[in-house]
Amino acid sequence: MKKLLGLVAILAFSVASYAQKGPKIEFKAKDNTIDYGTVSKDADTGIRTFEFTNTGDAPLIITNVQSTCGCTVPSKPTEPIMPGKTGKIDVKYNMNPGKISKTITVESNAVNVEGGKVALRIKGEVVVKQEKNVLEKGKVGPQS
Repeated sequence: MKKLLGLVAILAFSVASYAQKGPKIEFKAKDNTIDYGTVSKDADTGIRTFEFTNTGDAPLIITNVQSTCGCTVPSKPTEPIMPGKTGKIDVKYNMNPGKISKTITVESNAVNVEGGKVALRIKGEVVVKQEKNVLEKGKVGPQS
């Protein structure tokens, strides 16, 4: 009985340590979210960068990055990210006025996230900058 318990304990330890090997992805952004805040359509390019690190012990390969709509265009690294190195995913929002609430799905060979998939989010609000019309400001009523 002791031998069987010892064998089970060794097997469980081996499986647990094996599961931890491989590439791991850790994003810098809190909760994997970038908040644009309130931005002006004309004064902002709409580009933000999600930085991440491969904290594992094997090369991290980003296989796909996709958005929930065509108004948000993500780009992915083309080369594997080696252990201990950082990479980035740029996201360009089209800056249509209104609330921003979009999800970008990152697919990779990372072992620390379910199915190798991570959801990134962008949020905020785009406003149209109001121009003051100098003619309106100095306008005076009809003269008699």
